[in-house]
Amino acid sequence: MEKILIVDDDKDLCFVLKRFLSKHGFEVIDATSGKAALEILETLEPDLILCDFRLEDMSGSSILKKIKEMNPSVPVIIITGYSNIKTAVEVMKLGAMDYVTKPLLPDEILLTIRKALTKSTEEKSSGSEEAVAEDDTSRDDKTSSAKRQSDTTSYIFGDSPDFKNILNQIDLVAPTNYSIIIYGESGSGKEVIAQEIHKRSKRAHKPFIAIDCGTLSRELAGSELFGHEKGSFTGAIGQKSGSFELANGGTIFLDEISNLPYDVQVTLLRVVQERKMRRVGGIKDIDLDVRIIVASNKKLWDACRSGQFREDLYHRFNEFQINVPPLRERVNDIMVFANHFLQQTNKELGKNVKRFSPEVEDVFKKYVWHGNLRELKNVVKRATLMADSSVIDIKSIPFELVNYRKLQFENAGDQVPVTAGRDSFASGPATPMREAGLKSVSIDAEYEWILETLKKVDFNKSKAAKLLKIDRKTLYNKIKQYKDLNNQEL
Repeated sequence: MEKILIVDDDKDLCFVLKRFLSKHGFEVIDATSGKAALEILETLEPDLILCDFRLEDMSGSSILKKIKEMNPSVPVIIITGYSNIKTAVEVMKLGAMDYVTKPLLPDEILLTIRKALTKSTEEKSSGSEEAVAEDDTSRDDKTSSAKRQSDTTSYIFGDSPDFKNILNQIDLVAPTNYSIIIYGESGSGKEVIAQEIHKRSKRAHKPFIAIDCGTLSRELAGSELFGHEKGSFTGAIGQKSGSFELANGGTIFLDEISNLPYDVQVTLLRVVQERKMRRVGGIKDIDLDVRIIVASNKKLWDACRSGQFREDLYHRFNEFQINVPPLRERVNDIMVFANHFLQQTNKELGKNVKRFSPEVEDVFKKYVWHGNLRELKNVVKRATLMADSSVIDIKSIPFELVNYRKLQFENAGDQVPVTAGRDSFASGPATPMREAGLKSVSIDAEYEWILETLKKVDFNKSKAAKLLKIDRKTLYNKIKQYKDLNNQEL
């Protein structure tokens, strides 16, 4: 029975998730604080962790870093609200496998968990086969978690002029052996561009190895990149080949290279300069013929100026640059990718949803996709799951997405409180409360409409939900959304 650790300071949510997942055959342990979760991890090794992004005692990034230090290979799914997507995507580069958004949908959370467990099992199986080949029987070596099995079939290229320019750059640089820096926000498709370069190069028949430098701890980075000899450190029971050695003859992709520990950068510089490497604890050099592609979501030159990245290493990598614009700057690509993700999700769920309604397309094109393609894919997956016909309509799209502009989110992701005050209620709809449902009320007056309805029924939420023509769960979710946005209770 697979073990799942739920970390959320909402005790009711923990209870509901625990009961739901237990019914589906999982052994579930819950923790209502980051501290409690870390104490559990000292004695328990779960198969998956489901963790809220905002805990009272610890931030999402803090607990994720500590989890990955204790158990680098455990898959982590982040629970977040749509207002926190930009930050949640940033946290994913620290090692989270996926994220789900509130309100949680049973089928969606179950599908996401099963996919994460399947992927984790495949990666562990792949790692075990490598370990047998290398005579490394250590069960304590967790470094294989940084390697990613890339899925080239899950991505297509857009039709915008920006992306056509990128394709031209790929055609130009692919046949060479130039080292390349790919710049772009998290979730924008940097790894797939690296894969495409490899596929169009003379090394296409050789390995493509992808490493997420953001998940490498200082202690394990050297072993992961360069391998180790038997007995070189505690737990090194056998010899292990590093990622550079596995990529010999092919291409190695170092994602989020700016997060690589500085002392490992020193070792990497020698490898890049001399095309030789030595395993941790080894005494002989291994010749390398590897093309290096790196990626970063911030300019490496700026990291050099601040002392976080070696300038000599930067110049070694900077033989060619590709800049990937964020999805919000490629409006023509949005529906191309949305329809592609729709086809994928149809296959996963065994559904036959054919298209998006014009209203949904309009919402997609106007929304600022802070999470880029990763966020778009999750929204499409969620909408496809909820769709009750062959067309995805507006009711299957998250509330925050549909009302993005009216909720006054800035493009940079900063939250601005809704400006409608109590005096603005007079300008709301004149329809009698008993006859109007919540959907007929403008978003600017929605806060006041809910408040007035609650007052009318002495804050009985069941009666209020009935008057507003929504269910109680939706009402509770909206109350929480307004509390988060306006820092006030209803």
